[in-house]
Amino acid sequence: MGSHRRLTPSPGPDRGTTVAVGLLSVAAAALGAVPATATPHGDPGAEVDRLYAEAERATEAYHEADERADALRKRVGAARDEIARQQERVNGMRESLGTLAGAQYRSGGLDPSLALLFSDDPEDYLERASVLDRLADRRAGELRRLGEAVRTLDQDRSETSRALGELDRSRRAAAAHKRTVERKLARARQLFDALPEEERAARERAARSGRGADLPGPDGAAAVPGRAAAAVAAARSALGRPYVWGANGPSGFDCSGLTQWSYAQAGVALPRTSQAQRHTGTRVPLSRARPGDLVVYRADASHVGMYAGNGQVIHAPYPGAPVRYDPVGMMPVSSVTRI
Repeated sequence: MGSHRRLTPSPGPDRGTTVAVGLLSVAAAALGAVPATATPHGDPGAEVDRLYAEAERATEAYHEADERADALRKRVGAARDEIARQQERVNGMRESLGTLAGAQYRSGGLDPSLALLFSDDPEDYLERASVLDRLADRRAGELRRLGEAVRTLDQDRSETSRALGELDRSRRAAAAHKRTVERKLARARQLFDALPEEERAARERAARSGRGADLPGPDGAAAVPGRAAAAVAAARSALGRPYVWGANGPSGFDCSGLTQWSYAQAGVALPRTSQAQRHTGTRVPLSRARPGDLVVYRADASHVGMYAGNGQVIHAPYPGAPVRYDPVGMMPVSSVTRI
């Protein structure tokens, strides 16, 4: 299955570099789509929920920018290597052409008609002269083509370098936005903690009241293949570890970091973001979920957890909450992906 391979940039001076540059507008749009929600009045618990969702959107946008930067860096390196190889070929051809020109100069630079007149073997002279002319023409043509290739590669390298600079600025903007959201989260949490204990307890119960009636129980669940079982075991081993923004283990995790790390322990490479992870395997209905499936939440796929059976997921919820079990219906499910 293609979902179990990490896609890597193709080597060499292909036009993928320019394509990657064009994707910057997509990354910029994704980053710009993360709104800074104004602090609402009213229910502080609802404010916390909104800010958690906003923080996860910013986090996943940051991860996407980071992955694009890594891909661009690899393409830059491949382009530079190819430039070096082509430059060696150019230098070799120039040396060869210089040797040919020197030989012609040392021959006295005679007019071809005079050289033919004084030649001991006119037919041999004409044959060698014809071969040399064809060789010189061919090498000159190759040199022109190589020069054009070097100029193209230089242009690609320049474009990619500019793209890296732009993407780095986008990443810094995403990180700055995330810090703003974290400040809002801290303030909202202070408001939440100031609520009466009964109200806080009621909200905590409501947060864990997701419905899993349409899911198979442990006796009815399909057999779990080895890699999914290994991933679930890894996720269970992470229970209780803290939510850490941008982390993918093993001491702390964000939501997509936990699923990526868990499947890595099973020998499966997943992409970094929840948006990309939802397209990695085979889409299945929620009613057929089995342990190891990725459950992706919200319409923008900004949160992901791992189905653990019996209507429960293991996930890294949000800052201040450790990796834990929660009902699969804790928030709107947008898709279920089987790896």
